[in-house]
Amino acid sequence: MIEYVKTWLELKTDKRAVTALEYGLIAAVMGGLIVTAFTTLGGGLSTTFTNIKNTLTSTTF
Repeated sequence: MIEYVKTWLELKTDKRAVTALEYGLIAAVMGGLIVTAFTTLGGGLSTTFTNIKNTLTSTTF
């Protein structure tokens, strides 16, 4: 029982798990921002390329 209490007290003061959790949250937020940016930028790029295609198609040589 004493070993259990000692292990629990050591884990209670261990800060590595908190740091790993913080890094995980940072990675999740950055991933969300990247997905949002690509989604937003992707729509704009699609419109731009469609306009270029239409301009090239309507131009007669």
